[in-house]
Amino acid sequence: MDPALVARGVAIGFGVAAAVGPISLLVLRRALQRGFAYGLASGLGVATADATYGGIAAFGLTVVTEALVGIQRPLAIVGGAFLIVLGARSILAPPATAAARETLTGNTIASAAALAAAYGSILALTLTNPMTILSFAAIFAGVGVVGAGATGAAAITIGVFAGSALWWLALNGGVAAVRDRLTPRVLRVVTVGSGVLVMAFGVLALAAGVRG
Repeated sequence: MDPALVARGVAIGFGVAAAVGPISLLVLRRALQRGFAYGLASGLGVATADATYGGIAAFGLTVVTEALVGIQRPLAIVGGAFLIVLGARSILAPPATAAARETLTGNTIASAAALAAAYGSILALTLTNPMTILSFAAIFAGVGVVGAGATGAAAITIGVFAGSALWWLALNGGVAAVRDRLTPRVLRVVTVGSGVLVMAFGVLALAAGVRG
């Protein structure tokens, strides 16, 4: 496996993950409200989706790409509605209690279930944007990693996951470093503000899906 291709994949995955959007806001809100582990689990869900779509683009699976892009409209509607619901829940949810945070950090079945739900929900939401495949295809062409063969495509895909995961680890680590210094009022303002923005992104996605 070519280390240079893995390194390029890492750089691409990191850059794509670092782009500000509704997913970033959701992960940030989760990290602030429910802690490092919950935020990181959500981020790894994004990294898995990025690697999935990056892999489709890297392996040149045209049929899969065309099929996913072909159902972009219903996926946009579903994704937009999901964003609106998540944004509304963020606005209406009370601040996490110390007991709730302890449940998420303890070695319990409830903790494992919550982290799995955080991972799965963000993974599903990120996968509702199949245009990500075309974005990866354009980036791969621009940095000269097209036509690398099966082994090269695997190296790029692994790199994309590692780069995206690295971003989410850094983001959640930064949030964890300052989270306990924030007052409940500041945390509330941040979570409500992020919820409003997520709902706005959801409305835009829903409108785009309805318009086709």
